[in-house]
Parts: sequence; C-alpha cells; structure tokens
Amino acid sequence: MYNRNKSFVENHIKEHATIYLFMVILFLTGIIFGAIIVNSMNFIQRQELFFYLERFFKQIVEGQTIDNVIILKESFLYHVKYLLLLFILGLSVIGLPVVWVLIYVKGLVVGFSVGFLVNQLDWSGLFLATFSIAPQNLIIIPIYIIAGSLSMIFSLTLLNKLFSKRPSGAIFQPFGQYVVIFLLLLIASFIASGIEAYVANGSMVSYIKSLYQ
Repeated sequence: MYNRNKSFVENHIKEHATIYLFMVILFLTGIIFGAIIVNSMNFIQRQELFFYLERFFKQIVEGQTIDNVIILKESFLYHVKYLLLLFILGLSVIGLPVVWVLIYVKGLVVGFSVGFLVNQLDWSGLFLATFSIAPQNLIIIPIYIIAGSLSMIFSLTLLNKLFSKRPSGAIFQPFGQYVVIFLLLLIASFIASGIEAYVANGSMVSYIKSLYQ
C-alpha cells in the first residue's frame, strides 16, 4: 500500500512538474512584488500603517491579547474558505486564471508583511516575522501551492476531456483523487492553524513584550 502510494505521488510529480514549478514561480513573484510595494510607499503611507501596527504592539504589552482558540477558529476558517475556493475553481475551466491570481496574492501578502516589518523595524522586524509569520507559513505555503497546482491540473484534465475527440476514460477516478487530496490539505491546514494559534502567537507576544521592556 505504501509503495503504491509512493509510486503514485512520484509519477504524479514527474508528470506535472511544470505546473508545480509554475505555481512556485507565481508565488515567489508575488513575494517579490509585495516587497517592492513596501519600498514604493511614501514616508507618510508607511508611517500611517506603522501607527496601527504600533498601537497593536502596545495593546499586547498591556495584556490585551487574543484568545488562542479564537485565533485557531478564525485562521482555520480562513484556510477552509481559501482552499474551498481553489477546489471549486478547479471544477471550472474558466476559473483557472482566478487560481493564478489567488496564489499570486498569497505570495504578495507574505512579501508585503515581511517586507514592511523589516523596513520599519530592521533586524527586530526580521525576528518578529520569523516568530509570528514563518512557523505556520512553512506548512500553509506548500499547502496553497499544492492546492493551486491540483486545481490547475484538474481544470486542464476537464478541458482535455471536453475537447478530446478520442474517449479518454471516466472522470470519476481523477475527481475522487482530487477530493481526497483536498481533504488531506484541509487537515494539514488545521495543523498550520494550531501552530499559528499556540506557537506563533505566543512567540510573537513574548518577543513584542521583550522589545518594549
């Protein structure tokens, strides 16, 4: 069973390596442009945004933190919505460009968040990003890249079956695999949300308090 699944994964990756590479490049492009946006902001825009960030820091120092359970629920709900949208778009050929936009935007958000913290706080911002952004994203970024790739693969499979003149077999088996893998990605996203709520959040609070002591 294990060898069969391993063989399936290896063959799948080899067959669709170009699509996975495209998604990785798309995500990295989003990160780069997110950082560029930070550098293109004028002084007033950066100061206004940093004002809200600093107010958030002061609330944490004063002990006004968000409950871990609430963070877990909101984070997981966000991931469910995002993955569900990618899943649905994969069922529609015309939704393929939206998949690309969603992966790009995810990279853009990560690049902007990290870039802004580093831009405003230098090394302290880099350490803060490491504690508060990196832990959950080490899991969630691969999840989104895989989800976007699978959505694109399934969409292209549908397109091929719709316009192929030769009978290319039933769609039920690929659809079943598509559903199962997305369910596994949802489970993995719950783990990422748990890390965000119980690891990243605590590390962020501790580090911010140490900065203001």
